[in-house]
Amino acid sequence: MPATSLAAASTPPDPAEIVRAYLEASMIPDPEKAAIFMRPGTLITFTGGREFSHPREPASFNAMRYRWVKKRMDRFDVCPGEAETIVYSIGTLYGEWHDGTPFEGNRYVDRFVVRDGQIVKMDVWNDSAERILVRMDITA
Repeated sequence: MPATSLAAASTPPDPAEIVRAYLEASMIPDPEKAAIFMRPGTLITFTGGREFSHPREPASFNAMRYRWVKKRMDRFDVCPGEAETIVYSIGTLYGEWHDGTPFEGNRYVDRFVVRDGQIVKMDVWNDSAERILVRMDITA
């Protein structure tokens, strides 16, 4: 076996690339493809304490919030550890609200815990959640 093949075979997957692949599948949205990057039973926590256990659940939640939404992934911050790696995906959301109003520039931070080549935890924060909460307070 050539040295480059041996090195590639023994190199563990890059945690930032695992996260990027997950996010790209999520934006299609293709929750079943996104799920291949997550260990079964992974906890996904959205702003406000909403908890999900499979990528199809946040996709359904987002379908109630947006007509469509995408992420502009500006950067990945990677914090390696002995048993796991923390990956932050930082950027902005853009898309369209259900009333047809376009939006962009909504900041987001996603925090992933990656262990043994799979995502085992995900936490999500973004400005859209704050916008929804404010709109709900005004109309309540």
